[in-house]
Amino acid sequence: MALRHIVTIDEDKCTGCSQCVRACAEGAIQIINGEAKLVSEVYCDGLGACIGHCPENAITVERREVADFDEEATKAHLARQKVAFLGFACPGTAVRSFRPRPASESVNAPSTGSQLGQWPVQLTLVPPNAPYFANADLLLVADCVPVAMGDFHSRFLRGRSIVVGCPKLDDAESYVEKLALILKANKLTGLTVVHIEVPCCSGLTQIARKAILRSGAVMSFDDVTISVQGNVLRTERIECGP
Repeated sequence: MALRHIVTIDEDKCTGCSQCVRACAEGAIQIINGEAKLVSEVYCDGLGACIGHCPENAITVERREVADFDEEATKAHLARQKVAFLGFACPGTAVRSFRPRPASESVNAPSTGSQLGQWPVQLTLVPPNAPYFANADLLLVADCVPVAMGDFHSRFLRGRSIVVGCPKLDDAESYVEKLALILKANKLTGLTVVHIEVPCCSGLTQIARKAILRSGAVMSFDDVTISVQGNVLRTERIECGP
């Protein structure tokens, strides 16, 4: 035991948003029963990198007598987490590729059919080397877009792979890193970014720019802005590269 700094989480303030989980490089925090928990004192170095990522100010660093930070134990812990992720311990994150249902040719049909050809779709969850990214025409989409746009599947998703996220509420830096890894691991045939007209949603364009620069790729992408009512307002071709 040693007197040192350690992270403390106020359970009354925590909403379980998981921002701190993504910010903790040591994997010391996990969401358990809907709340962030310090899973072991030996994994927490006490530097508090997670504090600035908590929107509820539920995390503080206090000085008290706890077990020493164990770097080797932390490395082993992170390795186990990586194995669990790559092995898709959660059934909901298991990689699946499938043939989309054909769009109905009947004008009276209530639905044109889903054009989704993969699972998962959330950018945090997709592995960079998923088979559906190989030689893919990739869509990077703000997660409100498919709700606003009635013909999203037929107009944008058909024949493409997709990743979705919110540039305002999610960790933009982690999205930049994940997208850069996808670009490095795969030879994409195209990239299209689709977002809503509201200013915060345009952050998805910046995520794409930064990811391309970080990956070292030289490429262009279509940046599509739609209205909150689902109408395409404009499409801009953006060139990126070192």
